[in-house]
Amino acid sequence: TILTVKLVKLVVDVVVVVRHCKNSSIMTAAELIKDGWFTERVVDWPGQRFSLEVEKVLHEEKTEFQELLLFESKTYGTVLVLDGVIQITERDEMAYQEMISHIPLMAHSNPKRVLIIGGGDGGVLREVAKHPSVERIDMCEIDKRVVDLSKEYLPKIACCYDDPRLNLMYADAAKFVKQKENKGVFDVIIADTSDPVGPAEELFKPPFFMAMYDALAPGGVFCTQGECQWLDLDLIENVIASCRRIFAPDGGEAKYAYTTIPTYTSGQIGFAVGRKGQGPPLNAPSRPLPFSEELLKYYSVELHPCSFVLPAFTKRRLQNAVEKDDSK
Repeated sequence: TILTVKLVKLVVDVVVVVRHCKNSSIMTAAELIKDGWFTERVVDWPGQRFSLEVEKVLHEEKTEFQELLLFESKTYGTVLVLDGVIQITERDEMAYQEMISHIPLMAHSNPKRVLIIGGGDGGVLREVAKHPSVERIDMCEIDKRVVDLSKEYLPKIACCYDDPRLNLMYADAAKFVKQKENKGVFDVIIADTSDPVGPAEELFKPPFFMAMYDALAPGGVFCTQGECQWLDLDLIENVIASCRRIFAPDGGEAKYAYTTIPTYTSGQIGFAVGRKGQGPPLNAPSRPLPFSEELLKYYSVELHPCSFVLPAFTKRRLQNAVEKDDSK
């Protein structure tokens, strides 16, 4: 009917306006860098900002998916920024890359096939490649330009793209894991996701965790970026509760771990970690480190269990969520 057509047109117009407003809120380098200082300007973190002094801008472009900026900082080396938010700096990247990688890899007794979701800067890939037991690394990164520019400007991080075990795909990981041939095949899945804004919001909801669970082999371990205790405790509570409902049956488990990193929001970032079915506990290495500890700058087998020891306010909140969920 004419009314239906008009309503459809109105909805389309509103969607276009919303998308335009979202895109227009992303600032260029000239807007983000004032008086020689880069400053994050993100509405999700009200009342606070993080800044780095800039030596020079190395590259700026709008890719098919996001605004990308690379600059040389005065004290943190080369910095990669996506949509106005710091993703990686040369000085502290290992605190994130090593922990999100080796916590799940060391919790598994013999990881052979690994899936990396995102991680186009190459840091997670670098860490996974250190494990000699790994026979195949599938990697889904949606933005090819992040990979290309990381190779050019962050060569010490994006250093393993020539590893013969790597199967790199520029694709939607959510669709990839749902393919029939990928059901129940991965020993470890590492999701190096962005913050839960826009399309990435779906990566923090039960359907995504269920898809990861289905793609894991029995005893497989899943680890995803789990946000900050100081800012996102409501979200963390919901994520861990969802993961627990999915992973805990049949002897599995789900836990929250964290690391400290100066250039991430409030200096801390966490990980939601889950195991499918029976297996070694997540909060302890299941085996000796299979390579020289000299290859690591942050993770250690001693630090592994400590990363699951939570501040009292977080522990209490997550425990209350578990008890509330169990009472249903």
